[in-house]
Amino acid sequence: MNIIGVLVIGVLAVTFTIPSSWAHTTVTIPPYDIEVGWGLEPPVVGVRNTFVFHVTEPGESAGVKTGIINAFHSLTATANYGGITKVLEINSDQRPGFYFSDVIPTKTGTISVTLEGVINDVPVNVDVPIEDVESTALLDFPPRDSSSDQNVQALEAAVTSMQSEIEQLRSGSDPVTDTTSYNFAVLGLSLGVAAVVLSVLALIRRPSV
Repeated sequence: MNIIGVLVIGVLAVTFTIPSSWAHTTVTIPPYDIEVGWGLEPPVVGVRNTFVFHVTEPGESAGVKTGIINAFHSLTATANYGGITKVLEINSDQRPGFYFSDVIPTKTGTISVTLEGVINDVPVNVDVPIEDVESTALLDFPPRDSSSDQNVQALEAAVTSMQSEIEQLRSGSDPVTDTTSYNFAVLGLSLGVAAVVLSVLALIRRPSV
């Protein structure tokens, strides 16, 4: 099983659980503390994740917090990325005060969550930044061979250029000469060699299953 398969299984295993916070952000709207973050950190593009929320108020003993039940009864959470927004469907965790919303990040960058509404008649209107979404390179192992990718891109560009030159020769108004025929032969051979090289590079870059 490759590394991607292992990651997918691991993510599915934690889909319906909320691990302890790591880089979460907590905002205080007296008497409530609202903690917002990712269920799986660091968040990575294309890997299923969750927005997680923990809503509490001071308990009867010092240093003890009590989870708020039905905190999202009159409270909405909206995810923001640039000018794009999405109202989240909030689910309750088994533990009082814990909530989550499933998501698959599709782009790297900064996402924030806006909370609007009321919690037990206490007005809430706050935008909470959370940890940036990272590219898959953060978890890639073994690392991708960037030099091979660059070589393939350069070769693909060269093939495209040769194909363009052939089309120009074919559409030219000058009569076909021996030089033109020779150019066709050279370009055709070059295209054939390039196609073979591209096929070999594609096989080399193909990950083993």
